[in-house]
Amino acid sequence: MLALIDRHPEELCDTFASAPADRLFITSADLTDADSVAQMVDAVLQHYGQIDAVANTVGGYRAGTPVHETALDTWDFMLNLNARSAFILGRAVVPSMLDCGTGKIINVAARAALEGTAKHAAYTASKSAVVRLTESMAAELRHKGINVNCVLPGTIDTPQNREAVPNADHSRWVSPESIAHVIRFLASDEASAINGAAIPVYGRS
Repeated sequence: MLALIDRHPEELCDTFASAPADRLFITSADLTDADSVAQMVDAVLQHYGQIDAVANTVGGYRAGTPVHETALDTWDFMLNLNARSAFILGRAVVPSMLDCGTGKIINVAARAALEGTAKHAAYTASKSAVVRLTESMAAELRHKGINVNCVLPGTIDTPQNREAVPNADHSRWVSPESIAHVIRFLASDEASAINGAAIPVYGRS
């Protein structure tokens, strides 16, 4: 059974119109807003009774300028979208997982989290924060039945990325499906011994 969350849930309703109603719950939330996330978590708990696993796939990319030319709005946007959202969502779901004595949280960071690079400071810092948050939560929760891990995608093969870099060898990029397979594994019982990990998912890049 799945709960799918989007700021625009009508798009999810259209995409999954044929899915069994008793196995899919769709609702909305702004994951950068604590009140919105709290209401969403309450709605999911009311619908299903518990939350077994959370895959936090919210994130985005904005870069292209050195630090001294980067607008404060860009810095705030990256930290809010990539790091604040992971913090708010993780904080919101943990209490119900503690009550159940079990749970899985999987965040999406990025390969760029591992090293600062020129003209990407806001992005790399925000994704690095996701890795450190993952590690801290894992250390806090590992003895309470809750696993917290993250994945580090390389360049993802999406229409937007193909449009931005049309001359790249797109076959070397990682597919969204490949990332989803790793997330599904981390959400499964087979990954119960993995905690605080940052899993590379680079494709052939």
